[in-house]
Amino acid sequence: MMRLGAFLLTLVTMASCATYHSPARETWGTYLRGASMTDMTEMSRVAKRPVYLGAGGHLVTATENTAADYGDKIANDNAAALNYMARLEYALYDALRMPGISVQRAGTDVMIIMVRDALMELDVADISAAGDAALNTIARILREYDATFIEIAGYTDAMRDPAAARTLSLDMAKRVAVYLAQHKINTARMFIVGRGSTRPIAAQDDIGRLTNRRVEIRLAPAR
Repeated sequence: MMRLGAFLLTLVTMASCATYHSPARETWGTYLRGASMTDMTEMSRVAKRPVYLGAGGHLVTATENTAADYGDKIANDNAAALNYMARLEYALYDALRMPGISVQRAGTDVMIIMVRDALMELDVADISAAGDAALNTIARILREYDATFIEIAGYTDAMRDPAAARTLSLDMAKRVAVYLAQHKINTARMFIVGRGSTRPIAAQDDIGRLTNRRVEIRLAPAR
């Protein structure tokens, strides 16, 4: 009995320490069914709202339970969204104190910026051990704060071929989205885009290039 117990403990330990690998690319469409391959704009969120609600999503106002019999409904809903997103921002900030990852506020939205080297293997297009740990933490928080839409956008540094840059950036974004889908994040919440070398956040020198290669996760309240 003791030997069996030790064997089972070893299996559990090995499973918990197993290296994550992205599934085969040809299966990504199955994982990402329900996600939108477009920018997350106000119009696209409105269009996606019925699909999101039909897939089990719910709104910030329902989550916050702040319905009031007095005051302006729009103002009350805005206050509920601000409170919800503020708590989400603090939860992410406290949990993601890792090199190469930052959490920022952009109006009502919350941004997670992850440079490529903090997320993926250096010489292989796959999630690294550090990236696995970070994305697992993000998935856990997003399961808790699930009244949000999620835009996952990939970026590269400056490249001579804009088409190749868009392809590479979309690969990074999809790889992150697949990871989140595998970790029980509703794909009806997701917008996935590859923006190539557009919107650099640093100079295009040797150091700046490392910063411009990144994945940004933008979270917006569902309402």
